[in-house]
Amino acid sequence: MGQIEIAVLGAIAGFTIFLGLPIGRLKAPARWLRELLNALATGVLLFLLWEVLSHTAEPVEEALVDAVGDNASWATFALRAPVAILGLGIGLLGLAYYERWMSARAHRRFGPGAMAVDEPVGAAARSVLLREPAHRLALFIAVGIGLHNFAEGLAIGQSAAAGELNLAILLIIGFGLHNATEGFGITAPLAGERPDWRFLAVLGLIGGGPTFLGTLIGQSFVNELLYLGFLALAAGSILYVIVQLIGVAMKLGRTHLLYWGLLGGILLGYATDFLVEAAQA
Repeated sequence: MGQIEIAVLGAIAGFTIFLGLPIGRLKAPARWLRELLNALATGVLLFLLWEVLSHTAEPVEEALVDAVGDNASWATFALRAPVAILGLGIGLLGLAYYERWMSARAHRRFGPGAMAVDEPVGAAARSVLLREPAHRLALFIAVGIGLHNFAEGLAIGQSAAAGELNLAILLIIGFGLHNATEGFGITAPLAGERPDWRFLAVLGLIGGGPTFLGTLIGQSFVNELLYLGFLALAAGSILYVIVQLIGVAMKLGRTHLLYWGLLGGILLGYATDFLVEAAQA
């Protein structure tokens, strides 16, 4: 199997995320359904956070153990640790300050009420991300998942580059199943908003497209620091989104649904992860 075929399969693995996006078009879903979807999305992201942090810490810990136990050079640890810390910080604080800037800009531009009288309808439509917190949150979820999926794409591409084609194909299948569950996580904040299909397509490209890009880059060269950096960025951005989703859940009330949804999302994450692990065995 050549590079083109691997790249196509990597794209398929990423774009299975589109399978869950239509749920964002639900018209006036029941309040309990909105709460449950929000909680399920939070549970899936909690699992992803644990998974990404584990993979981020592993190479840093290995470098530390090698440096201490074998009296090896500390250079590797001195490179990996700052990359992990910097990536985590940028992913978390970057989104926090970006959201603050977006909210302030929207308030100044539109005010606390409805659209300004002189605001053109087309411009208002293009500025929906500035005005609607649910749209911004969905966008941030897509960014966090996209960073995570880029790292997954790197794993697929690097497996293929190393000649492990069977492993690469199995990873594609496993990640494709996993990504299918992430689509509804992206659109959970949009339940009842009925976003247009173009916006959903943009969310899908942001969340799923990086798997394809990562596969292309991973087949070209292997760079451990690049892989580590994107994992750390993903962890920071996913952590930011989790905090936001929990805030939404607390405002919606009925916290018992939050806990049921968290459990269901985490179990769903484990189920798809087990498929990947079994494929690699």
